[in-house]
Formats: sequence, C-alpha cells, structure tokens
Amino acid sequence: MQKTPTKAAAALGTLVLSVAGLMAASPAQAATTSATNSGAQPKASLQPLAVSPALAGLTGAVPDVVRPAKDFRLDPLANSAADPLNNGVALKPDQGGPVSTQPVTSGLSNGGGLGSLPLVGGAAGLLPG
Repeated sequence: MQKTPTKAAAALGTLVLSVAGLMAASPAQAATTSATNSGAQPKASLQPLAVSPALAGLTGAVPDVVRPAKDFRLDPLANSAADPLNNGVALKPDQGGPVSTQPVTSGLSNGGGLGSLPLVGGAAGLLPG
C-alpha cells in the first residue's frame, strides 16, 4: 500500500523548489544590477534594410488594387429607366455642328467605369492592372 503525501510534505516541497529557484536566479539578477549600476548601456543594432522584397511586394500588389478601381461602375443607375445620364441635351447652333451631352455621358450611362470617360479614360489606360 502506497502512502499519499500530506499537505505539510507538499508545502515543504514547494518551499524547497521556490528557494532553489530564487538561489538560481540570484546570480543572474546580481550581474544585471551590477551592469546597470556601472553605467554600461545595452547595445542594440538594426538589421540592414531589405528594399527589394518590399518593392517586389508593392509592385505585385498595385495591379490587384488598381484593377477594381478602373473597372468600378461609376453610375449605379446605368441601363435603367431612372438614369439621369441617359437623358442627353443637344443644341444646334446657327453655325457648326450640333453639340450634345451624349458623347460625354454615354460611357457612364451604358455601365462603364473609369476607362469609359472621354478624357480620363486615356489616362486610366496608363494605370497598371
């Protein structure tokens, strides 16, 4: 039949282990306090910068970020009867040809994005993606 440890024996074992832990930690703590008291400062140095992985990640991510902005549908009412851009205004002056808003708004009223705008569309083609 085995004996089970009593509470007093368990407390004594815990005390012994605690004292052993304190004694093991004391020399390291004494060395640390003596180093700080002598005026020695800890030294730290930075790792060299690695620019090429950062640039590779940036150039790889830019097309994926810009593509949705280029293809984003700017007119939510496009191709519907309630689209105000679908209703164009035309003017026929005495001299010259007719002037209308249809060439400007037709790209958006047909559901186009940034690339369908007359002046901005060419510049949007320069963006990656």
